[in-house]
Amino acid sequence: MPDFPTEALHASLELGVIGNGSVAALIDPHARIVWCCLPRFDADASFCSLLSPTSGGGDWAIELEDFDHVEQFYLANTAVLVTRLFDRHGGAIEITDFAPRHRLNGRFYHPEMLVRRVAPIAGSPRIRVRLRPLCEYGARAPATTAGSNHIRYLLSDVVQRLTTDIAPLLVERQLPFGLDRPAHFVFGPDETLDTNVADFVHLALERTLDYWREWARYLSIPYEWQEAVIRAAITLKLCQYEATGAIVAALTTSIPESAGSARNWDYRYCWLRDAAFTVRALNRLGATRTMEEYIRYTFNLVAQLDEGELGPVFGITFESELPERQVETLAGYRGMGPVRVGNDAWRQRQNDVYGSVVLASTQLFFDRRLEHRGDEVTFRRLERMGEMALRVAEQPDAGLWEYRGRAAVHTYSAAMCWAACDRLAHIATELGLAERARYWHEEAVQLHGRIEARAWNEKLGHFVDAYDGEHLDASLLLLADIGFIEAADPRFVATVDAIGVALGRGDYLFRYIAPDDFGAPETSFNICTFWYIEALAATGRRERARALFEHMLKQRNVLGLLSEDLAPATGEHWGNYPQTYSLVGLIQAAMRLSRRWEEAL
Repeated sequence: MPDFPTEALHASLELGVIGNGSVAALIDPHARIVWCCLPRFDADASFCSLLSPTSGGGDWAIELEDFDHVEQFYLANTAVLVTRLFDRHGGAIEITDFAPRHRLNGRFYHPEMLVRRVAPIAGSPRIRVRLRPLCEYGARAPATTAGSNHIRYLLSDVVQRLTTDIAPLLVERQLPFGLDRPAHFVFGPDETLDTNVADFVHLALERTLDYWREWARYLSIPYEWQEAVIRAAITLKLCQYEATGAIVAALTTSIPESAGSARNWDYRYCWLRDAAFTVRALNRLGATRTMEEYIRYTFNLVAQLDEGELGPVFGITFESELPERQVETLAGYRGMGPVRVGNDAWRQRQNDVYGSVVLASTQLFFDRRLEHRGDEVTFRRLERMGEMALRVAEQPDAGLWEYRGRAAVHTYSAAMCWAACDRLAHIATELGLAERARYWHEEAVQLHGRIEARAWNEKLGHFVDAYDGEHLDASLLLLADIGFIEAADPRFVATVDAIGVALGRGDYLFRYIAPDDFGAPETSFNICTFWYIEALAATGRRERARALFEHMLKQRNVLGLLSEDLAPATGEHWGNYPQTYSLVGLIQAAMRLSRRWEEAL
């Protein structure tokens, strides 16, 4: 049974995601676990074959002898993935993959655990189990010890135990065997299970299925595109690290934005901007617990600051410094290095972060469903974000696209600082704090006027990306969404039209086209395409927006997920995966475009 060719398997990021808020794993079309960081999202990649370890290994494969074809799908409305492998002789197996998540003893049970059930469903299949985690980003294999029904793996930051009801020797020596009954595998904390492994897997699976189905049941989904929205929402939920409330931008590092571009970045951290978009999307679906947990995370960040500025990105356990380095023991996605760990964006000034925190928090003060609504104490904490926004609103920054080689007073950053002041005025009014409401309203009005004067280019007839500039970028599409300008305002309509001409490539939109530190971008940025779709709908071009949206739905992989970027010529997926930005864009556009339930039924 030879190895599957890694490049062919990952050529289009056809990967499923399982997780539970503590751990997440990516699974390829042959049911190989090819990416998983333990014991948390930003830790050492114990399973790293996605990024081509030079030593080989780094995966967990269930190989079927004489393999012929595959079927793969999620169980409806859950994060449980099923892969069916068929051989050339009528034999078949079904692999069920999940990470347990359910209520137990009055709280959520979501251990650092991956569970696999492998069952024969036809014929006389023969399989081989190859469990090959690595340490130090592919540098070496872990030491192991074995017992009567388990194997312990001494990984870089944690000891994981595989408990199974097949002979551990079959896994240790990677021996093929006939599968005549279900086999169960629990790869989790180094603890003895208090029941037999088959019963544990059965009960954990049933409870996990119940949890996800109940969670999905209470989403306020649109009438149209329900499956796409539910899958996107579940995947966003999997990107929140529940111990702290942090939301990662993606689960991977160093999948390039385009082939051989070296635009390879580590996204396993919490960008305050990206997380705020995720919170707003899930809020619209009624999944407000994510917001409450994330706001707890941001308030913990703010509490540990002195009078300094707030950075744009933090570690999921509140790290404020994320030094960037290159890993030589991983050749990269399809051999396209470098592989980077850490992200030097933490050193940048990105002034929109203050508005991001305030906007993510605003619903706390207005949503009467919440058990712990925002109060004056919460408001006073947010006022600190507003004061910082006023201080930096018209100072140069790297912008939301994180330019590494230049700075400017970016229109979007300034507008988000305005949004912080505007929302604080509304919150103060809701709380009956008249003096603070007047203060923030007056500051917002004055800042708004200054931004309009400097970001509108009369000669070109549209808003521009930076004060007194001449270029466009896709973030200007959000000016109406954040309330800076009315969607019907001729200036916004003109800006949308100009962006469609300048940044559009067929049915896709680039974030910008001016060369940056790495040259001119080669792929479209998925969330920008969704922003354009929303802007078209907001400015009265609804049918065009629906056509573009339907096209984007077809670009998802077979499991309904999206990466960061798409190649316009081929539709190939690029960039880190799964990308929260892209899934947020899908949800927001679907909510805007769908027919209302009362119109459809």
